[in-house]
Amino acid sequence: MMGKIKNLKVYEKCLIVVDMVNGFVKEGVLHDDRIAFVIPNQIELIKKYNDDGELVVFIRDTHDENAVEFKRFGDTKHCVRGTSEAELVDELLPYEKKNNTISIEKNSTSFMESPKFRDLVSKLENVKQYEIVGCCTDICDFNGSMGLANYCDQWNIDTEIIVHQDAIATYSEDIRQEYVEAAYLLMKQQGIKLVRKK
Repeated sequence: MMGKIKNLKVYEKCLIVVDMVNGFVKEGVLHDDRIAFVIPNQIELIKKYNDDGELVVFIRDTHDENAVEFKRFGDTKHCVRGTSEAELVDELLPYEKKNNTISIEKNSTSFMESPKFRDLVSKLENVKQYEIVGCCTDICDFNGSMGLANYCDQWNIDTEIIVHQDAIATYSEDIRQEYVEAAYLLMKQQGIKLVRKK
């Protein structure tokens, strides 16, 4: 799903909004209401990208009924295709169909493994900066960011990757700080820039 996309070569920046779907924020076995606290900071960035005419990509965790991934996370069925869990949260829905916007499904914890996203990145020849927000910090944000960094290294794509710490969150974050801190440490080691407004 996409809005009115120009020639992809015109974009110099790309904002990736990871898995801000109902199944992680509003309902279902893997959701955590507290993740919603980062939505205002995400909207601020999305609006800036819209105003600047740069590219916004929404990544939506979307699985078939019998996805193998469910077994890896304690047989927890989530974000099944065709259910409300796989849809963006209401606060972000108005931005999904804006100009310069693309919405892509993924079936793993790394957006880089989505064939449609990989194809998109291969065509973004002039993007010099990727910015990442969303959830979950230590799983999908981490895996996707690391995968993107490795892809850019493999193909000698000179681009900056930025993760906004005040616009990402994970579930049960208060008791899972060790995972969050480990994710930040490894992203930083990979050359990914970590930023926050405060």
